[in-house]
Amino acid sequence: MIVQSSSPDGTHFVIAMQQHTTFAGQLAAHFGNDDFAAIAPAEPMQFIVDNHDAGWANLDTEAPQSSETGLPYNLTATPLPQIISTSAGSPALNEEHHPFSGIISSMHTYGLYTGRYGLSDKIFLDAIPADLRPSVDGMLAAESDRQERLKGVLALSDPDYASDDFLFHAYKQLQFFDTLSLYFHMTPEGERGEAEFLNVPRSVGDDVSITVTELGNGHYDVTPFPFDTDGLTVGTEGRYLAPQESGTPLPGVLATTAVSEQVVTLTGAS
Repeated sequence: MIVQSSSPDGTHFVIAMQQHTTFAGQLAAHFGNDDFAAIAPAEPMQFIVDNHDAGWANLDTEAPQSSETGLPYNLTATPLPQIISTSAGSPALNEEHHPFSGIISSMHTYGLYTGRYGLSDKIFLDAIPADLRPSVDGMLAAESDRQERLKGVLALSDPDYASDDFLFHAYKQLQFFDTLSLYFHMTPEGERGEAEFLNVPRSVGDDVSITVTELGNGHYDVTPFPFDTDGLTVGTEGRYLAPQESGTPLPGVLATTAVSEQVVTLTGAS
């Protein structure tokens, strides 16, 4: 789960990973205009964006409680064994849907541990303690094998999408949808400020940097603008939750807490 920092009334906006990926999927559905190529192949790519963190579903249902906050563990504070347990679930689900979805999902899992294939300087693998490295190394080797196997399948069914250049292009699109969603989800409104997103594809082999600037009242300038609608409004569902006493079963609390929505509007440079 993603747990934003405290709102003025002391509650925290808690976002399940499926709610996070649904928001990312809204971005993907509207990505593309005269300057930016839309996602392709459209249906398998939309599916992976909508389900890129599907492996978190069971953990989000269990909603383990942090003893430090009284809330569900925030994404980045989740104990490592629990994070590792989510890693192979998303590629497995996406592979069942389509080889392309499975490859991009596997690349997403692999990239999270290895600095997003050089796109990030944060190497999660370096933080894995020695006792967990064998299981992580085995998981990453299995994902590498999955990618090669599915590339062979894709080359037979959809050869236009099977090249390494095109797959990396699609992977970078997913990383943009994911990290832009995290920009909105990790931090509450009024504290997001300006952020730069590197390596956003306009087309295969042609990447740019996109700057997002918080303007106030839920509006954000996005330059250059990569979406098909200026004034694009998208929302994130979640629940405002106060810290609970230690040992409180959080699934029941979440189930009885009303669903709220945070809405943002993305506009092009004026």
